[in-house]
Amino acid sequence: MTTAPSTSADYTARLFGLTGRLAVVTGASRGIGLAVAEALAWSGADVIGVSHSLPSGASDARAAVEAAGRTFTPLRADLADRAAVAALATDLAGRDVDILVNNGGTIRRTPAVAHTDEDFDHVLDVNLRSAFVLSREVGRTMVARGSGRIVNVASMLSFQGGITVPGYTASKSALAGLTRALANEWASSGVHVNAVAPGYVATANTDDLRADRSRAAEILGRIPAHRWATPSDVAGAVVFLCSPAADYVHGAVLPVDGGWLAR
Repeated sequence: MTTAPSTSADYTARLFGLTGRLAVVTGASRGIGLAVAEALAWSGADVIGVSHSLPSGASDARAAVEAAGRTFTPLRADLADRAAVAALATDLAGRDVDILVNNGGTIRRTPAVAHTDEDFDHVLDVNLRSAFVLSREVGRTMVARGSGRIVNVASMLSFQGGITVPGYTASKSALAGLTRALANEWASSGVHVNAVAPGYVATANTDDLRADRSRAAEILGRIPAHRWATPSDVAGAVVFLCSPAADYVHGAVLPVDGGWLAR
């Protein structure tokens, strides 16, 4: 019989606390990745932040994690560089990682008839291939240990086609499928693989959209919540999937879209 919590804080910690866990967040220098690193830290996890430009010294990510009283370790890696991703995966596989958040991503906006092979390959390498390689190597250690959480950052375009983003849509659709495939293999070993699917989030990736008044108004008009998401909106969903509260959640792709897909 489970011991009843003595306070509401104890109950909350039991459901959502991540004290003693080591989390890796790719694309941690800004946007969703920065918000996720901060949220995981405030939930009790130490954080390894990965970015192609993350400095070894002061950074927003370090400040956010250390403000929560947790340790921050920066690692630099270009997720478009296959050799760099392989080296990163080997490094992480030796660190007893409890949580892996595959957030690092990119987008190239061009019509399909003008979308080059180079753009398509670049987007798939960053958004999909790096997530698979990191999940495979870190996931192998999680399976051997019998526990672990992997959260992929998919997209509402894991469900829809989008416009002028064929490489991005292909990568995010595949990432949702990869999430389910890994969950099918690893759930019985105590490893949870899930994904969040953000809608329109106010980050650098959507600067051009938000600057286009006509397109921005069109987007906002379809969102039932009638606002763009903030990175912290997505971070809360990630914390849930990493926490004991999600102990029976496997292979889910959780929309965080203000109701866009329900419209």
